[in-house]
Amino acid sequence: MSKKLLILITCMWALAACGGQEETPPTLIAPPATAVAENSETTTETTVTTAAQPAATNTLPPPPTLAPPPATPTPILAPTPADPESILLVEPEDFAPDRNPLTGEVMADPSVLERRPLAIKISNAPAFYVRPQSGLNSADWVFEHTAEGAVTRFTLLLYGQSPETIGPIRSARLIDLELPAMYDAALVYSGTSAGVGNRMLQSDIADDLVRSNEPGYYRTGDQSKPFEHTLYARPDEVWAGLEAGGRNHPPNFDTQVAFGSEAPANGRPATYASVNYRSTFVEWTYDPATNRYLRRADNEDIIDALDGEQVSAANVVIIAPFHVEDPTICEQINNGVCTALTVQIQIWGSGQGVVLRDGQVYDVTWHRDGRHDMLTFTDANGDPFPLQIGNTWVQLVPTWLRDPVEITE
Repeated sequence: MSKKLLILITCMWALAACGGQEETPPTLIAPPATAVAENSETTTETTVTTAAQPAATNTLPPPPTLAPPPATPTPILAPTPADPESILLVEPEDFAPDRNPLTGEVMADPSVLERRPLAIKISNAPAFYVRPQSGLNSADWVFEHTAEGAVTRFTLLLYGQSPETIGPIRSARLIDLELPAMYDAALVYSGTSAGVGNRMLQSDIADDLVRSNEPGYYRTGDQSKPFEHTLYARPDEVWAGLEAGGRNHPPNFDTQVAFGSEAPANGRPATYASVNYRSTFVEWTYDPATNRYLRRADNEDIIDALDGEQVSAANVVIIAPFHVEDPTICEQINNGVCTALTVQIQIWGSGQGVVLRDGQVYDVTWHRDGRHDMLTFTDANGDPFPLQIGNTWVQLVPTWLRDPVEITE
């Protein structure tokens, strides 16, 4: 009979210098004083400077603590004999010209790797209007994060595949100042609050913004949904627009995440994981037949509207970089009072987390030391930890949540 392990992500926040760049990482901001209403999703597109701002404290929220170990230690799975056909990709030179550096997969058409990745902002709430989303299974990486309050939103990294359409597309957040820099991506989004937009225009990604009046975007015309949930994009047309403007180029990755076809040693059985964001409850269940994790949320299978298949991932990464609210940027105003500040997710430095792959869970340290470094992982010995070849979902867990992550053997 399986046992339950409660694995609470402990984040060691470290501010690392970004080598080779003029700009230093943002400074620490005070944490939220109170949580915002869970079901709130409407977002103002401008910042009202006269709105009263919630008071902020001067201390960080305490990181989650580790739960006590189970009465019976979780078995460590013995490594299986190495397959002579196994693949291990660690250094950039291990990747042949036809192998995708974001998934480790071999591309039938290597020319697609000559274009730059797209970081596409996808809505996740309200579920009634936005699900099923289009294109989730086509992404190389998906980052799920808190937008404000307890509502989550996705940033998809699209590189190796070319779905017909993708959406619904919504507005960007402060995390989207980081992800395009990490993956040399162009940002596809519907807009921002004035404060976030000003930060972007003053940053090194200002030339990487693909605004909603540029080629590739369209409205579905669906009258049954609010207007803000009807914006989609055709990625091929977005890439064509970037090409026409001289902004489409092969990405320059400063670091390389490792991939391996064989499960590493020292894994623990993990057939189920959940993350409780409060407004949405995310579940991942291991499917031995496909060696992938299948996604559910709020007691329903999450389906990709393009292929009709349940959303799945070869890797599920769960990390908890510090989340703090920026008191200078308001995302939502009610009756002249700011009720939702923008959330800064400090995905730089390093911290602890877990990776689920091959039906097992592994303790890892995540790293991003330079501004243009992609997310990488090391094991307990400090060696590169390989992801399974394929796509990756990253669950960014707010540090103010208590006991939000559960992993079952």
